[in-house]
Amino acid sequence: MVLLTNEEFFTKLTLLTQSARKDSSFTITIKRYDGHDRPKPREGNPPLPVPAEYSCLIRARSRSKKLSTVVRRDDVAKFMETYSKVLRSSMDGLKKVKKVKNKAKAAQG
Repeated sequence: MVLLTNEEFFTKLTLLTQSARKDSSFTITIKRYDGHDRPKPREGNPPLPVPAEYSCLIRARSRSKKLSTVVRRDDVAKFMETYSKVLRSSMDGLKKVKKVKNKAKAAQG
């Protein structure tokens, strides 16, 4: 897994959202990250040390393009502010879904 810096992640994320707007979609996942990049050891082996501070691992994926970054606890507020600006700028083409009410269901309920 190649980790980008937060600034590089945002520049590539904006490019990813622009390319996904044309022909595909993208997903973003956020999870807790303890800094370990190896699986838990088997029984009998010493366990991995507990981290002093947890971070956030953020991944973005669109078809074959994958981006990832790690955000420290101190930088989360600043990161989320910039992240929301990127998402707001990329969500301008959403269509409002019209709800169709069935007359039979409305009469029953």
